[in-house]
Amino acid sequence: MRFFFPQAHREIDWTQKPEFLDKELQQVVRDAELGKRLVDKLVKIYRSGGEEVWVLVHIEIQAQEESDFTQRMYTYNYRIYDRYKRSVASLAVLGDERATWRPNQFGYQLFGCTVDFQFPIVKLVDYQQRQSELEASRNPFATVVMAHLAALETRNDRLQRKQQKLTLVRRLYEQGFEREDVLNLLAFVDWLLTLPQDLEREFRREVEQLEAEQRMRYITSFERFGIEKGKQEALVKGISLGLKLKFGSKGQNLLPEIEQIEDVNLLEAILEAIDTASTVEELRQIYQPATE
Repeated sequence: MRFFFPQAHREIDWTQKPEFLDKELQQVVRDAELGKRLVDKLVKIYRSGGEEVWVLVHIEIQAQEESDFTQRMYTYNYRIYDRYKRSVASLAVLGDERATWRPNQFGYQLFGCTVDFQFPIVKLVDYQQRQSELEASRNPFATVVMAHLAALETRNDRLQRKQQKLTLVRRLYEQGFEREDVLNLLAFVDWLLTLPQDLEREFRREVEQLEAEQRMRYITSFERFGIEKGKQEALVKGISLGLKLKFGSKGQNLLPEIEQIEDVNLLEAILEAIDTASTVEELRQIYQPATE
């Protein structure tokens, strides 16, 4: 709220803990037959004057325009008010790439009757012109927005993605956040800015150097690497057994080559192909082009 909707933030009494109303929102969604909605939050807060109000925070992450978005926001708002008789503020954060799509109003007129529902929105792509502001901010959501923009900008340039990911990690270490906050943000950055295995290995080595400087352990990539490594070893064992049972010693001759493969998806394909492959050479064709 402080980062995206500062005016609303100033009107809230933060001495009283916000209460998340997940069950209430789920009931409204079911009643409205809206189906499954992701990342919507309904929160009870108190205004500075003591008034109890409910805030619907709707986060829409998508790559293209959705024609019924404003109608859905309106339906949420009036259903909540109708069911609980509470004042409701609907706020939307839009992560799509369409700079011109700014849905913030739903309404109609009929026989002198007017419905005009307007709500504030934030477009994350607008921050592309506010990079210096993001870099100067100590609000954790500045890092969230920077990671989101980096994911959009480096979709087709993985080397640049690695550099931006490392920059974000270095920034987190230098910001001086609490350790739990750092780890949560690192997990988000790591999830959003995925890298091919070769660049991921380079990234980990550079992070190790950074850790030595900052004396902080980066956990998410290494945890994921450990999981992947364990899965890789399990698949190789399964392949070894399958080769032995189906092809005997000829099949076992493939193991030195297969053990060099780090791509878990490729190993899964090899294991699955053992059932249908007629010869060892036929099985080798699955991975040989990838190793040339």
